[in-house]
Amino acid sequence: MTKITIKDISIALQVSISTVSKALSDSHEISESTKSRIRDYAKANNFSINKVAQSLKLGRSNTIAVIACAINNDLVSQILEGIQEVAIESKYDIIIMQSMEDESIERSCIEVLKARGIDGLLISPVSESSNIDMLLNLKLSKVPVVLFDRINSQLNTYKYGVKNFDGAYQATVHLIKQGCTNILHITGSQLGVANERLSGFLAALQEYRIPFNPENYIPCNLKNTNTIDADIRKALKKAFKSKNKPDAIFGATDLITIRSLGILADMNINVPNDIAVIGFANTKAAFAMNPSLSTISQPGKQIGYLAMTQLVKMIKTKREIDYFETIELDTSMHIRKSSLKETRI
Repeated sequence: MTKITIKDISIALQVSISTVSKALSDSHEISESTKSRIRDYAKANNFSINKVAQSLKLGRSNTIAVIACAINNDLVSQILEGIQEVAIESKYDIIIMQSMEDESIERSCIEVLKARGIDGLLISPVSESSNIDMLLNLKLSKVPVVLFDRINSQLNTYKYGVKNFDGAYQATVHLIKQGCTNILHITGSQLGVANERLSGFLAALQEYRIPFNPENYIPCNLKNTNTIDADIRKALKKAFKSKNKPDAIFGATDLITIRSLGILADMNINVPNDIAVIGFANTKAAFAMNPSLSTISQPGKQIGYLAMTQLVKMIKTKREIDYFETIELDTSMHIRKSSLKETRI
């Protein structure tokens, strides 16, 4: 079957080529009835828009890029769900890349995406200062940037995340109320939200007059599960050989919390009787783990939806913005068996 062109559609429907082009681009200049007639004809005759040609003509790619830490992360997958929902509504294509918690990989991602001529970027930065120069350069090139999840970046833009301090504080208070006084805080050495979660942890200890032991702060390398497992296993073996054994773990991420449960099982350490466990984790399988995992969860889909909605708005307005907001959503605590001690205070 011969592929029809915009010119063919214009001849068949007796309208101008410009009218067909604008109708297929959903221009406000064309009436809904005319748009519908042209779209129906195009669909019936298997017409497809040449997006490359269209982007060159319009001066935009109709593509938004997302750089996440890792797409196998439960929170990230939920955020991407919210992003995709808006992308479908607003008819944008999405390119998704991973930084793998590595600043050099993040930099390469930004370079590739800039060369592709993206219209906007959603990014969860590796750290507070990672590749700030490149992100600023994008903004100067009229490519808007919105941050999600990791919102303590130095970049001045719209940011969408959660109240990390509050979530960490609530998790720690819960453990303290279970009678725990020697709590390990296992976190990521380069995690973008590490400081906020550590601050919430420390605030809870201070409120309940529990001295902070620096050895209970355990940073891990988050680049892959092998390094995470090695760091957690080493720290737990050392902790359980000490005279003052830990009685709880507060994990700062999905991976840390879930991997800690597995390593404790390998070490034949009973959860929660020997040690209670709670952490930031958005996994939907938390209730099915053995024992079921207590979690601080985040509204991932809402974060993605709000961040993408704002980015689309910035792209469409095409004007300089000198006022930005940081939106921090509430976390929610889900208490399950992993953090419930038999003896409570």
